[in-house]
Amino acid sequence: MVFCVTCLFLKRQRTAFSSFYRLLPSIVRGQLILWSGSHSLLGDKSGLNPNCFALKMARSPLIFVALICLVPLVCHSFSPESPTGRRILVLVDDLAIKSSHSLYFKSLSSRGYELDFKLADDPKIALQRYGQYLYDGLVLFCPTVERFGGFIDQASILDFVDTGHDLIIAADVQSSDLIREIATECGADFDEDPVAMVIDHVNYANPENEGDHTMIASDNFIKSDIILGSAKIEAPVLFQGIGHSLNPANSLVFKVLSASPAAYSANPKAKLSNPPALSGSDISLVSVMQARNNARILICGSLSMFSNRLFRSEVQKARSSTRLEKSGNEQFLTEISKWVFHERGHLKAVNVRHHKSGDEDEPAVYRIKDDLEYSVEIYEWSGISWEPYVADDVQVQFFMMSPYVLKTLSSNGKGVYSTTFKVPDVYGVFQFKVEYEKLGYTTLSLSKQIPVRPFRHNEYERFITAAYPYYGAAFSMMAGFFLFSFTHLYNK
Repeated sequence: MVFCVTCLFLKRQRTAFSSFYRLLPSIVRGQLILWSGSHSLLGDKSGLNPNCFALKMARSPLIFVALICLVPLVCHSFSPESPTGRRILVLVDDLAIKSSHSLYFKSLSSRGYELDFKLADDPKIALQRYGQYLYDGLVLFCPTVERFGGFIDQASILDFVDTGHDLIIAADVQSSDLIREIATECGADFDEDPVAMVIDHVNYANPENEGDHTMIASDNFIKSDIILGSAKIEAPVLFQGIGHSLNPANSLVFKVLSASPAAYSANPKAKLSNPPALSGSDISLVSVMQARNNARILICGSLSMFSNRLFRSEVQKARSSTRLEKSGNEQFLTEISKWVFHERGHLKAVNVRHHKSGDEDEPAVYRIKDDLEYSVEIYEWSGISWEPYVADDVQVQFFMMSPYVLKTLSSNGKGVYSTTFKVPDVYGVFQFKVEYEKLGYTTLSLSKQIPVRPFRHNEYERFITAAYPYYGAAFSMMAGFFLFSFTHLYNK
């Protein structure tokens, strides 16, 4: 009976297990949760009465013990190999976006992501339930929403990021104050003029359609293979929307796609009477931020940039005779989404070890002037598996108030970084610290505390080289006293 129930549990979906986990603490406390009649523990179509099932589990010691024993197995079966989960909530203004932007969503689905589309004002939406987050990432394709429905608001979205989850924000003309405020909290300030757009009379796209030059062809990409991939983006990216500037006080946000020096932000339907608030290369079209907890955020000023229309559109920059059959939007946004959702640039450190040279066991305390070895293994997620990370700029500090030793770790090419050094002639409580920060990579912050003691009284050298002058002075004093006494006693 227990085995059959176990098999039935393992065949159900992840949502059913999340329901089981929510029920389990109540079973431990001997409580009975009254669930909605439309949702049973084993799924909507299991045909079991959840109340009766919970009551039987709570009263049957055998089944209860069996389920408790299965918890580690179930947890392990759901632990992903990838560094982050695959559940993404997509909030839209109109469900038509699901079809008009289907190519972008298809690229996410093809990589294994589970997309859950909801209207932004749906009264039933929520990011978490019973203290557990239901999603691993959030996509905001709802630039005009004035207020989110359900249990989502600005504070809950920021808390979502603060707990290490990823976020994509797509703004547009007439973006609401809510979307602008969320972007501001992430380090991006959109133009305060609600009808302003980025205009470029030099680098506009498709010169046969003169228009107001708000359709920009930009190829001012960040120079980073980790963020945009190793394959070069040959075609310019089409952008039509609003620009933003970066908060200079926020060092975690940086531009990925910027405007040309000839661009400016203004109302395209009005005559420009005052200098624009944003102009030139200070205008960021697409920016990203990696928080200190390694949560990643993408901020874009154009929702249409993700659309099928611009994905498939031909592109030709003004004053250029080259016309490309397809814009770089699809490649650009696909590659940057891989970075945002930690398919690239995610590092992990394991097996941090230190010991005296010649030993294998980690000591509880070091002595000054001991020779020691420090090693750590660092791996990078390749999108498929964990691969050894190879670099020559990983450093370790032997730290107490300030670094007494700073050494660059050498790599064996298989992910193992190591070094040897001598413990400084200072005793106290030290730390092995690795603070690794590199553009596009998650931050590694490792710390291990170890005390350092002085020599014991019986560990000093019997004769210290530096004390030879004092030895000489003592023996010369004794010799002089002997000679003086002999001369004084026997000299008539």
